[in-house]
Amino acid sequence: MNGKDFSEVIELIVKDDSRYDKAAYFFIRKALDHTLKGLESKIDSRKSSHVSGQELLEGIRDYSLNQYGPMTLCLINSWGIIKCGDFGNIVFNLVDYGVFGKTDNDNKEDFENCYDFKDAFEKPFLPKNPRSDLLLEIFKDDDSTISNN
Repeated sequence: MNGKDFSEVIELIVKDDSRYDKAAYFFIRKALDHTLKGLESKIDSRKSSHVSGQELLEGIRDYSLNQYGPMTLCLINSWGIIKCGDFGNIVFNLVDYGVFGKTDNDNKEDFENCYDFKDAFEKPFLPKNPRSDLLLEIFKDDDSTISNN
């Protein structure tokens, strides 16, 4: 990072790539820390502290649901994140600025289409009642509009 602190680097990144809010970068950093803590027991057997894109995505999901609960999707959308690939773009911006490292096997495509955001961030908070699930399906598939007869 050439002597710059994380906040200064984020300012530079957002100047060059304004797709994502600054908060998204701080979130990714915390999610990576969370992921590394969750992998501590595995890291000893792996002989590397490197986190794959898939592992980070799982850590992001776990961290965000624990921190933000049912507001997760709304919050990350407000930062400009609408799909897993956006996490990859943020990670690789951090790689490009020397904040995160990568191996020769790492690429942005590792973050593509890993999970659907609604399934990952909304579904855990939907009612578990089978009748509620049925009603959700009925209303989701109903394309009719309400008329004022």
